[in-house]
Amino acid sequence: MTRTPGSLYRVMAFAEMVTWTLLIAAMVARYGFAYDGPLFFAAGLSHGIIFIAYCITAVIIGINLRWGFGTIVLAVLSAIPPWMTLPFDRWLEKRNKLEGQWRLEDSGDPRDQHWIDRVVRLGLRHPVWSFVIIVLGMALVISVLLALGSPTEWGSE
Repeated sequence: MTRTPGSLYRVMAFAEMVTWTLLIAAMVARYGFAYDGPLFFAAGLSHGIIFIAYCITAVIIGINLRWGFGTIVLAVLSAIPPWMTLPFDRWLEKRNKLEGQWRLEDSGDPRDQHWIDRVVRLGLRHPVWSFVIIVLGMALVISVLLALGSPTEWGSE
């Protein structure tokens, strides 16, 4: 685990931007130059995995740092337009929303009694199990999405 929630968020925001870049480059190669190799699938799959991981990370960090529902939603939505996670990271940083430590224990604050906070703290205290559960959940989501096919094919049947 990274030292702070803010440092993990920055890593994931950067990774999201990198995979967007790879996906866009693969799309240019495929649609602009008729390249039909494995690059497109690899770029799409890596971007999909990082997109889901970024969204999960943003939610967990948002709960941990008590961002508020609207900020968490904006963090997740910032992954949709290409390269938007970096400006959103800067926006969070200017408002000191990336400051703070991992909340592993109940502080006595009434907000710590909410079931979501308890689940996040439990997950943070058991990172290996949390990682396994998240990876299995992501594998399930990605498998379902791959079985459904391209979004452009969903309405064509």
